[in-house]
Amino acid sequence: MLIEIFEKINNFNEIIFTPLDNLIEKLPIADWASDAIIDSFHMLPLLFLAFVLIEVMEFYFSDKIDNWVKNAKKSSVAVGALASILPQCGFSVIASSLYARKLLTRGCLLAVYLGTSDESIPILLAYPEKAHLIIPIVGIKLFIAIFAGYFIDFALQSNNQEEETTEIVEEIHEEGCCNHNPETGNKKELILHPILHTANIFAFILVITLFLNFALENVSLNSYLHTSHKYLQCIIAAIIGLIPNCAVSIAITMMLIKGSIAFSAAMSGLLSNAGLGLLVLLRHNDFKDTVKIIFTLLLISIIAGWSIQFLL
Repeated sequence: MLIEIFEKINNFNEIIFTPLDNLIEKLPIADWASDAIIDSFHMLPLLFLAFVLIEVMEFYFSDKIDNWVKNAKKSSVAVGALASILPQCGFSVIASSLYARKLLTRGCLLAVYLGTSDESIPILLAYPEKAHLIIPIVGIKLFIAIFAGYFIDFALQSNNQEEETTEIVEEIHEEGCCNHNPETGNKKELILHPILHTANIFAFILVITLFLNFALENVSLNSYLHTSHKYLQCIIAAIIGLIPNCAVSIAITMMLIKGSIAFSAAMSGLLSNAGLGLLVLLRHNDFKDTVKIIFTLLLISIIAGWSIQFLL
């Protein structure tokens, strides 16, 4: 139903953007550049609509989701993974804060990181012909997040962490993207933040698409990205995914859409990409513990990508 709505909007875009497309095509620039500019502008209405829906969901249900995760106890891993697949930019930030305050287990935190969708879903929705990838991406991330989270908690016997939740710890407040606080907000942000976020993501998409189109046109990426390199792609994508910036998930998703990387590599990168959550962890959590979490996240992402590549 939702995908059909986005497809209709996309068809409407083709009509309303025709004058702009004709103008851009007349500019004295290379075809790869004009194509990138046109593709990026066509995404604007769909991106804005997706971010408005996400903002409304985050504004009205964020506190309920947070309390749901905190009070879930033994089912917290599954609850955290389910909550994280909703593309709200601040959830990994909140989960990192809760973990630093000893309110979440390590398995639950990693489940949130592995399940975090970040910008991949809105971007795929903005490309209706690629929207069919959303279900396998979300399904695989959810399965790996739940399995890995419970396995880690079981292996580490992290029940000791739950016994420490009565400890009084200073509250941690962190900002999400666009100086947006995921824990507070007002109704003005229901429109203001989607506008700012759409503008930021549009800029990232334009730059990344320009780079990808230029590379595909001039560097013969298709010959480089041969099947024998796909296992290496998983390692590189997983390492890049650790960079705490939404531009990373945008780049990985756009490369998947353009066919520049394999699906398995894209999954490795999207699994390891925990958004701004890692910055919060590095700032407020024990450094050695944080390094272990990052290494575990990287290892799981690489192994998952290899497994997907082997099965494909």
